[in-house]
Amino acid sequence: MTDAREVRTACPYCGVGCGVQARVAADGTATVRGDPGHPANAGKLCSKGSALGETLGLDGRVLHPEIAGRGTSWDAALDLVASRFSETIARHGADAVAFYVSGQLLTEDYYVANKLMKGFIGSANIDTNSRLCMASSVAGHKRAFGEDIVPGVYEDLEQADLVVLVGSNTAWCHPILYQRLLAARAERGTRIVVVDPRRTATAGECDLHLQLRPGTDVALFNGLLAHLVGSSAIDRDYVAAHTSGFEAAVSLACADAPTPRRVAETCDLDSAEVSRFYDWFAATARTVTVYSQGVNQSAHGTDKVNAILNCHLATGRIGRPGMGPFSVTGQPNAMGGREVGGLANQLAAHMGFDDPQAPDRVGRFWRTAGVARKPGLKAVDMFEAAGDGRIKALWVMGTNPAVSMPDAGKVRAALKACEFVVVSDVTRTDTSQFADVLLPAAAWGEKDGTVTNSERLITRQKSFLPMPGDVRPDWWIVTEVARRMGFAEAFDYANPAAIFREHAALSAFENDGARLFDIGGLADIEDSTYDALAPLHWPFPRGASAGSQRLLGDGRFPTVDGRGRFVAVRQEGAALPVDAAFPLVLNTGRLRDQWHTMTRTGRVPRLMANAPEPAVELNPVDAAALGIADGDLVRIESRYGGGRAKVAASAGQRRGEAFLPMHWSGRFAANAAAGALSAPVTDPFSGQPELKHVPVRIAREPVAWAGVLMTRRDIRPTGFVHWSRAAVAGGWVYELSGTEPPEQGILLARRLVDVVPADQLLEYTDRRSSTFRAAATDAAGRLGEALLVAPQGHLPERDWLLSLLASAEPLSPLDRRALLSGRAPVPVPSVGRIVCSCFNVGVNQLAAAISGGSKSLDEIGTALKAGTNCGSCRSEIRTMLEASRLLAAE
Repeated sequence: MTDAREVRTACPYCGVGCGVQARVAADGTATVRGDPGHPANAGKLCSKGSALGETLGLDGRVLHPEIAGRGTSWDAALDLVASRFSETIARHGADAVAFYVSGQLLTEDYYVANKLMKGFIGSANIDTNSRLCMASSVAGHKRAFGEDIVPGVYEDLEQADLVVLVGSNTAWCHPILYQRLLAARAERGTRIVVVDPRRTATAGECDLHLQLRPGTDVALFNGLLAHLVGSSAIDRDYVAAHTSGFEAAVSLACADAPTPRRVAETCDLDSAEVSRFYDWFAATARTVTVYSQGVNQSAHGTDKVNAILNCHLATGRIGRPGMGPFSVTGQPNAMGGREVGGLANQLAAHMGFDDPQAPDRVGRFWRTAGVARKPGLKAVDMFEAAGDGRIKALWVMGTNPAVSMPDAGKVRAALKACEFVVVSDVTRTDTSQFADVLLPAAAWGEKDGTVTNSERLITRQKSFLPMPGDVRPDWWIVTEVARRMGFAEAFDYANPAAIFREHAALSAFENDGARLFDIGGLADIEDSTYDALAPLHWPFPRGASAGSQRLLGDGRFPTVDGRGRFVAVRQEGAALPVDAAFPLVLNTGRLRDQWHTMTRTGRVPRLMANAPEPAVELNPVDAAALGIADGDLVRIESRYGGGRAKVAASAGQRRGEAFLPMHWSGRFAANAAAGALSAPVTDPFSGQPELKHVPVRIAREPVAWAGVLMTRRDIRPTGFVHWSRAAVAGGWVYELSGTEPPEQGILLARRLVDVVPADQLLEYTDRRSSTFRAAATDAAGRLGEALLVAPQGHLPERDWLLSLLASAEPLSPLDRRALLSGRAPVPVPSVGRIVCSCFNVGVNQLAAAISGGSKSLDEIGTALKAGTNCGSCRSEIRTMLEASRLLAAE
């Protein structure tokens, strides 16, 4: 038995890139905590990061290679992949194959995948799920700066006097960064403006919330540019010396949105609030504008980005302390994927197809004449090509497009139609069911490499657990296929350090400073130094002693003439406008405690406790007009597909709009995936799909019965109008409902416990009230199953049964006798729905603390610890406190 050890690594979730310390005990079990020495988070972790240790089990893992669903050896699987790809290329050309990869890959994984496809297969048909995340920022940066550059660092948010958060629910999506901002605000009075159609947790703690009509961001920032001109806030010297295109951009902005009043009409805002924002921006030199998916995920996302960048170029507020535009990414290594050319319209090392010399330069470095010469298919086009037969062999790495892509039903049909599909992943997903070859990839904690966060900070992600079964890292899988395809000499890597050295060397190759991405100072890094690499910013050229933090502050841009470029943009109408058939606008995005399609977080009980069911948020006025009550099951339909979810009435939604979380896959609900509803309409510059403005209609489902199954089994119900499931301590809870008469619902639900031997199952049916109850114990005498069915609205409370499911002890005789009643023999206090996931604090505990005299967030934190870690629950706690104060004042 080895001694306990602690390993410094990086969190695998959002683009903040927090440092993590993983402690591995002598028995091999691991726990995690924030790394106090990491510059991104200084020891803090959000609810998801804090629960990383609870995601390390092997439930649901793919542990062995499979061909056609049957276990096989690595040699057989890799030989088949290599031969099918080679045969397809020989018969149909290089563009008949494609890779769809992920921001979950490490930079070294990304590098070899991009090298194989673009350098040796000779096609640029490699794209990434980051296309759905930040492609519009990449395109906007290139148009304005000449290169995909994020000029600032996180410290700028702490040094700014005004921070504008645009399309960014930072409190939930980047909570550690948000807490840094709030700490700075408390210390120095930073003003915070939130620009978002929804009243999110972020908007709950700002100085001004501009709840604009979705898609009108260009009008808002064009109006700001016009206001800056009129208020003499333009830095004329900077504009003259360091930029081009100013007059054209201003002319179009003034024509598009000349006054705050006109802007307010277009954006559906109060003109006084628009004027206040404009005056604050004009008067505040230290201004940072943070933008995220609300800007990027749009058919006009690139123009939105450039409208923001224009305002910073006009005032010279770029690359200096406390000022600048700041794109925050959704995934932990979206930036690393951009560095190595993981997008179909990039090459590698920030080189692109728009430079006619770049393919030859990359070819000289890689020693190949076969480098791709033109951009490949972007994500939406790639799956369309897989569906119509142009793509005949597709490899999906570490992502779940069957759920996450827009028009997901069509994507599933494409995966089914494609002649040969390879999936390499950690767990079984909705996508893996289409795999001809399924390859077991290493998970977080098992793989080794680097990631780059939103502020260009490179961090080592280290392994601290052994790879189980036949699991292998992604870089190894790709290089083994490359070798079998005949490219062994170019893919002769012993470890990730060797790949990183090559990646660093390419960044410096024939780079005379024209490309700011340059980490040539790490090209000769030894394995031991790589292993101990401390976080550092790029650029890090040869001869540097430290990475550069801020960029572009000297007014020099990586463009042909060295100038930053204004881009004239104008407000466009919605790509898909609402009409009588589809009168509501659907928005999608993240929940606080979930990640992507929940393959990790969905198995952690405390991360499921805050939002255990898929729910569509709807303004109460809209809900009433549609005859829908809070908690009703509804049917949501767009022109592309449909789904079902419970309604959560929310005054934070604008009238005429709805919000459905992006996370629910077919492994957690019957039909609640936002991707099935979303439109495959894309931005013409970035190829990023429109995920924030989808016309839909919503109608109440006439639910007649409801059921709940509490079980230790991991199952997939079939035949139900609607079901969803949530992980709980000891097992799973399945919510069931149907439009059939209750007696038929009982027969349907009863099938779920047919696997239990008849002599172990206790059951009771009351035909007069159409209720059914069943329960069974497992071999250890613990509660193994409990099923309750009743007409809609008549299910009993389940807290007591859930406590029995969570218990490791056999049932007491008293509990056993009470099972079929569904009610505890003695009262059991309920904590209620979990509000603070970090410390497992429920709504009933908070209500008790507030009624007991806690009158502030600080007092709640002292009493219950709620809100004292990542802070993402503070908005909900504040709402409860405010409601209590209003009630007391009546």
